[in-house]
Amino acid sequence: MQKYLAEFFGTFMLVFLGTGAVTVAAGNTLTIGLAFGLAITVSAYAFGGISGGHFNPAVTTAMVINRRISGKDAVWYVIAQVLGATVASAVMKLFVGGLGLATNQLGQTDFPKISAGLAFSVEVIVTFLFLLVILNVTSNQHGNSNFAGLTIGVTLAFLIIVALNLTGGSLNPARSFGPAILAGGSALNHLWLYILAPEVGAIIAAVVARVMGSED
Repeated sequence: MQKYLAEFFGTFMLVFLGTGAVTVAAGNTLTIGLAFGLAITVSAYAFGGISGGHFNPAVTTAMVINRRISGKDAVWYVIAQVLGATVASAVMKLFVGGLGLATNQLGQTDFPKISAGLAFSVEVIVTFLFLLVILNVTSNQHGNSNFAGLTIGVTLAFLIIVALNLTGGSLNPARSFGPAILAGGSALNHLWLYILAPEVGAIIAAVVARVMGSED
C-alpha cells in the first residue's frame, strides 16, 4: 500500500504543480517546463525511495518490459497514478473557478496547430527520449542514483519546453487523463493519442535501453 500511495502523491504533485503553472500562474513556456521538471524532481526525492518514482504509466510500462517491476504492482501503480492526476485536476478546477477563470481550461494537452499524425510522432519521440534517460540513469549497471532525480527533472523540463507549443508536452498518459476528463472538449476527444503515443515511446525506449546494457 505504501508504494501505491507514493505513486498517488507523486503524480498528484506533478499534475498539481505543472498544470498550476499553466492555469493559476499563467506561466510562459520556460516557467511551465521548469514547473513540471522541478515537480518530478521533488516527487522523485520525496517518494521515489518508496515506490521507485514512476508517476507515469509509460514509465511503469517500460519498467515491466525490463522486469524491474511485477505485473501486479504495475496495474496498481497505474491506477494510483491516474487517480492522483484526476484528484489534482479536480483541486485545480476549484482553484481556477475561485479565481473566476474558465473551468474548462485546466492545463489539458491538445494539438490545435498540427495534425494528429505529427502530434503522435512528437509524443512518441519526446517520451522515448525521456524514458531512455530514466532507464539508463536508474540502471544498476551504469546509472547514478544520487543524481537520478535531478537528471530526470531537467530532462522532462527541456522536453516539455520543446514540445509545449506542438502537443502540450505530455509524455505521460496520467498527466493528460486528469485534466482532459474534467475539462472535456477537444482534449477529451484526443485523449487516445496521449495514452497511446507515450506508451509506444516507452516500449521502444525499453528495448533500446536493454540493448544498451541498462539491465543485468
